[in-house]
Amino acid sequence: MAALKYAGMDDTDSEDELPPGWEERSTKDGWVYFANHDEMKTQWEHPKTGKKKRCAGDLPYGWEQETDEKGQVFYVDHINKRTTYFDPRQAFTVEDVVLKPKRYDGNTANSLPLSV
Repeated sequence: MAALKYAGMDDTDSEDELPPGWEERSTKDGWVYFANHDEMKTQWEHPKTGKKKRCAGDLPYGWEQETDEKGQVFYVDHINKRTTYFDPRQAFTVEDVVLKPKRYDGNTANSLPLSV
């Protein structure tokens, strides 16, 4: 098992699993970022996959987003009468895909039919 970890091939159930010392968080508007507690740094890209993610959709039914006196966002589940700092939308994140525009040059064939 230690050899796999040394080779960068940790035995994990998911490629989205975070390394030890990392935490997934979200901004108030639903963008996901990653906190490295060992180095006291944050970043937008997943530390293993390099992908960016965002929370999809609205809060689940019965949930509300609040802000405490320190400005920290927390979530209230009115149905189960509990609060948490974990954004419940993080269970349903989607990859933030950036589409790059295609580049055309003089050798690129036109794939659209010509009008006659």
